Amino acid sequence: MTSEVAACDSVVYLNGEFVPTASAMVSVDDRGFLFADACYEVTLVVHGRCIALDRHLARLQGGLDELRIEFDATALRPVHDELIQRNHLDGEPTASVYVQVTRGVAPRSHSFPVGAVPTVLMRAQAIPSLAGAASNGARAITVEDIRWGRVDVKTTGLLPNVLAQQAAIDAGADDVILHRGGLVTEGSHTNVFAVFGHTLVTAPTDHRILAGVTRGVVLELARRDGVPVEERVWTVDELASAEEVLMTSTTAGVRPIVAVDGRVVGDGMRGPVTAQLQASYAAFLKSDGD
Repeated sequence: MTSEVAACDSVVYLNGEFVPTASAMVSVDDRGFLFADACYEVTLVVHGRCIALDRHLARLQGGLDELRIEFDATALRPVHDELIQRNHLDGEPTASVYVQVTRGVAPRSHSFPVGAVPTVLMRAQAIPSLAGAASNGARAITVEDIRWGRVDVKTTGLLPNVLAQQAAIDAGADDVILHRGGLVTEGSHTNVFAVFGHTLVTAPTDHRILAGVTRGVVLELARRDGVPVEERVWTVDELASAEEVLMTSTTAGVRPIVAVDGRVVGDGMRGPVTAQLQASYAAFLKSDGD
């Protein structure tokens, strides 16, 4: 399916209805627009199959519960399949489904409105192959993490992430490694790992990082494959001695980082632990993917 066809024929799911993308409209009084009072998820689709959908819906539900937005995320499971079919993406090698749930439409006020009905938007689109993103070593820069204190909740308030990613682009890099007070947190839209002495290290899941779905799968695969794993606090200074650095995300899979702040990581090539995790993750995607 070409992008022209997709642009002309694409359909979104909005508040219980499937409507043409061009005619989908959200109120200017929606709290997602006014306050970023909303949660979102992005799920990978491989040849029409949603990968780890239960994990994504569980994380979405957790975020909604934290924000006290009353909505049952499990109701969106069948919508994923229908949206993929309606957009003719079941034959695409890779696609994604974006879900956003806001608190709804209400007069602008900082306190929670009474009786607001959540706004639900879902859209699907083809995305580049994960193999391409994973095979090419990426370059990153380090940036101070200025995001809010509850990044474990996947809200749509992403302006600090946008600014950080643009800083990477301006520096001729591909992504950022965020740090708070010198402690590595994650990327602008990824989780970050390093390898020290063949041990895979990543930040623990607390309020400072988002518990990435791909991150969780990769940790499970690493432990299954006998790769030593440490979920611990680690520092920007440690990056200088890392044998490998890698990032994970829904839309990029497992991606090697070959340079940080202009300094080559290891020998400047994808390392053996990264290669092993890429192979295991690729096999996971070919299985039931959940």
